[in-house]
Amino acid sequence: MTEQQLVDGCIREDRKCQETLWNLYASRLLTVSIRYCQNREDAEDVLMEAFVKIFDNMSAFRGQSSLETWMRRIVVNTSINKIRSRKFTESIDNEALHIGYSDNAFDAMDAKALMKMLESLPVGYRMVFNLFAVEGYSHKEIAELLTIDEGTSRSQLAKARKALQDMIEKKGVMHT
Repeated sequence: MTEQQLVDGCIREDRKCQETLWNLYASRLLTVSIRYCQNREDAEDVLMEAFVKIFDNMSAFRGQSSLETWMRRIVVNTSINKIRSRKFTESIDNEALHIGYSDNAFDAMDAKALMKMLESLPVGYRMVFNLFAVEGYSHKEIAELLTIDEGTSRSQLAKARKALQDMIEKKGVMHT
């Protein structure tokens, strides 16, 4: 089944197409929501809510990006909205820091250890880090999405990177 046939089937509310879409993408999209949420339960809630939105709005998919990219954006936005609705807000200052870090430090880590470290970051740091470093959003897009200044986005990214770097050094994971 092609992507377009799958989309058309979901628009028609064909349960087989909806099930196929779920089976193809649910685990990847759950990974996206886990990066934003405090725990797996919240991430699963986000995934379910996102799939409802995906199915309800499938006719809005225009094919300007891949279906997966379109769905990832819905999951990211749903995750952010969940965080906002649960009042996981923290004060995010506007101080723009330019802290250097070494990408090589992250090379020495396995994905599971990095995910644990990401989960331990303050919500603001984690959201900006995920949006920028993982999802590929620009600071301008992040600022609009989170209703913060671009400088705040840059600052939060720098602080997240610094915090991750400190955690890596503290655990002795770095090889110098």
